[in-house]
Amino acid sequence: MSAGFPSPAQDYLDGKLDLNSYLIKHPAATFFMRMTGDAMVSAGIFDNDLLIVDRSIQPENNSIVIAVLNGELTVKKIIKNQQGTYIKSSLPNNKENNLEITEDIDFSIWGVVTKVIHELHR
Repeated sequence: MSAGFPSPAQDYLDGKLDLNSYLIKHPAATFFMRMTGDAMVSAGIFDNDLLIVDRSIQPENNSIVIAVLNGELTVKKIIKNQQGTYIKSSLPNNKENNLEITEDIDFSIWGVVTKVIHELHR
């Protein structure tokens, strides 16, 4: 015998939710990183956000990537067009800057950011 009312959420339950299957497409090639700084705020990525990064995905135009630039890890948006390949930050107040990727620059891509997890800001 039960007392009380059924939960209104019961109508919306689809069964168990496996966050790994929802968030990770290629488990062997996926890792997590913590964002530091505000360089990607305009892209919706904030300081201390958790980034889900897939190393098996090839970056496309406008992908957010984890890159090694001159020996340091960085989070940037990649831009590919007829003029070349560029990376840029998405700084607050639209102070976006582009850096052209040339053979002279020590640059490699570690992976593509596929998801961002952050707390709701108040």
